Amino acid sequence: MRLAAGDVVTVGRRDEDWPAFVFVTTEHGSGWVPSRHLSAETGEATLITSYDTTELATSVGETLEIVVRDDESGWLWCRSDEWREGWVPSRTLEREGL
Repeated sequence: MRLAAGDVVTVGRRDEDWPAFVFVTTEHGSGWVPSRHLSAETGEATLITSYDTTELATSVGETLEIVVRDDESGWLWCRSDEWREGWVPSRTLEREGL
């Protein structure tokens, strides 16, 4: 789900495993968003910055290009060799050649 700055969402529960994230619902769907991208941590909130909730399905041994680092949340926006893009948990990756 792609959310634009200014979109209004309903904020739900915080993720226990990934505490930077809260579950949000819109009229177009739902997904996990870092709470720092929202104007409020509960109830109705407005997105402060655009956010894409897409997660990238990966396979063991696959090489990915890191496009954006979000060290605060523990996730990386990556691109596969097939040009698919999405968020990947940084703790599931290892540097090539190590």
